[in-house]
Amino acid sequence: MSDKKITIIKYISLALVIIAMIISGIKFYNHRNYQEKVVLGPGVTDVKKLGEYYEPIKGTINDCNIYILDSGNPGGSVMIASASHPEEPATNLSAEILVGNLVPEKGKVIVVIRSNLSASRVTRPGEAYPLYYNIDTEWGSKKYRMGSRWSSPLDSWPDPEVYTHYPSKQMLSYKDIRNLNRCWPGKPNGKITEQTCYALTKFIQEEEVDLFIDLHEAELEYTVINTIVAHQRGNDIAAMASMTLTAQEFVVPIGMEFSPKSLHGLSHREVGDNTPAVSLLFEVAEPMLDRVRGITGEELLLKGNDPFVRKAGEYGLLYSPMPEEGWPIDVRVGRHNSTILESINQWTLIHPDKPIKVSGVPKYDEVKKNGVGEYFKNPNEISEDRIAFE
Repeated sequence: MSDKKITIIKYISLALVIIAMIISGIKFYNHRNYQEKVVLGPGVTDVKKLGEYYEPIKGTINDCNIYILDSGNPGGSVMIASASHPEEPATNLSAEILVGNLVPEKGKVIVVIRSNLSASRVTRPGEAYPLYYNIDTEWGSKKYRMGSRWSSPLDSWPDPEVYTHYPSKQMLSYKDIRNLNRCWPGKPNGKITEQTCYALTKFIQEEEVDLFIDLHEAELEYTVINTIVAHQRGNDIAAMASMTLTAQEFVVPIGMEFSPKSLHGLSHREVGDNTPAVSLLFEVAEPMLDRVRGITGEELLLKGNDPFVRKAGEYGLLYSPMPEEGWPIDVRVGRHNSTILESINQWTLIHPDKPIKVSGVPKYDEVKKNGVGEYFKNPNEISEDRIAFE
């Protein structure tokens, strides 16, 4: 081959690489800047920003919305935080259903739909995640960003060789300095994820939150699955909620785990230790996160059914059953909704002097039957003052 032909091939190759970089760059930019519309339901009385509680967070990518649903009647308060890990979509969908449908009757409900906005604007490198997923509704398709487990490197760089948790000094994986559920109770002068946890902790303290709930999903290969993880001050709520839901609602039982006192950085430990709030964390199965899965596409994300994960179950490698229907998004969201409602109910039974009473939230059977999209209103038919953006 002549030198001239080799030069031409090099230029063509360079041009193709540049074109690929431009196309991917546009896609990444659009994903990072895509805004999800949230319809404020009749129960929402205020929308605050996290930066109001800690100045360094104000105006940053993690200055998230905090939705207040105040009954105006005396009672306790519950805070539900979702999308600590935005690659767990049932969490933010469940939270958005609360914002759009919940009506508080006693006490106050506080919801954070995207606890780590930075992590929702990037996908996990090397995992072939879809950039978006869509929820079907009667008025069309509702589009959401798919996210990662960790805050974006664009917002937090460089990572340390070893992440030393503050203030325990426990050493964790270097990447966990960008993991919202390894940075509690936060560090005021730390990286953005640590500062986000610090701001959330300040919010819980200043607003005197009574019950804190952190929503999650996990791979079926993970031991802590389909369960409520409870700080010791929440053992009674978790135990009663677990027994009630298993007996009355769920086909696959929901268990209960004690929060390890020596494992630091997680919400179920640090919120309970560093604030007056009782702290719980919910886990539900999500096959898309399993290492042995097949194609990591929108279908797996929504249908939660994968032959490779199923085969792993046949060999006893899973810590959760894999039902014939799999773990579709409707089942996962429904479980979170019912677990939230039952935990609130148990709180009120145990603390009758600080009741929390709500209505309007669809339970497990309803969501499973009707689908998640049934509970989202068309933002194009809502006045602008009742729309928020995530």
